[in-house]
Amino acid sequence: MIWPFKRGFRKQIARIEITGAIASATRKRVLEALKTVEEKKFPALLLRIDSPGGTVGDSQEIYSALKRLREKVKIVASFGNISASGGVYIGMGAEHIMANPGTITGSIGVILRGNNLERLLEKIGVSFKVIKSGPYKDILAFDRELTEPEQNILQELIDTSYQQFVQTVAEGRGLALEAVRSFADGRIFTGQQALELGIVDRLGTEAEARRWAAELVGLDPDKTRCYNLEERKPLLTRLLSGNRIVPFGLSTGIDWVEFELSTSGLPLWLYRP
Repeated sequence: MIWPFKRGFRKQIARIEITGAIASATRKRVLEALKTVEEKKFPALLLRIDSPGGTVGDSQEIYSALKRLREKVKIVASFGNISASGGVYIGMGAEHIMANPGTITGSIGVILRGNNLERLLEKIGVSFKVIKSGPYKDILAFDRELTEPEQNILQELIDTSYQQFVQTVAEGRGLALEAVRSFADGRIFTGQQALELGIVDRLGTEAEARRWAAELVGLDPDKTRCYNLEERKPLLTRLLSGNRIVPFGLSTGIDWVEFELSTSGLPLWLYRP
């Protein structure tokens, strides 16, 4: 089927927004949107990131897709309230990055969390019998402490993931590895500080990032429109959403609990205050 408005897309800027914790649902949505950007031949993409990061694999897949896309499309990333850890990693897939002066960014590092409920289980008289094929098959089991060999294994895993992060930032921003390591210790910094460190190129709002994207491809920044590529919800969900009232704080809390449960034991590029 020939899309009747194909030429119109070449005079518009695509916009994709990444918000909240990055996990498999985010990856699927963003990869599909990036595919649409390529198929409809948008000349530029405005990537709005407002995320504390998330899972390592999902962040890497989004980054890789952006890196491939930028061979055909100009990509400008706009860091919002927060673009930290995995949010920074994804941003490295853009050629150009703009942040607000007060954007919370950085937190370049890796974290892996497990839960040890051994003492609680002892108090209530619960124990587990484990049959396993190897000594490390139940690593990070919640009913016992980690052994020293297990800690070494996990630390090596974290160190490897950290090196991947540092390497990507160094390559993406044209910085020396040692320069990146000097601030890639998990600390957060503002957009102003990120500019001084070379993580972002300019300070400005999303509107200014949109104008920048238009200028990069020779479009009039005052007349060029943004085409939002949003997740399309099922019809029933859209019909019922207007009648469903969920307190914002409760909804956010539920989302975080679901994320924590689904990512327990996984290396994360995540900042959470």
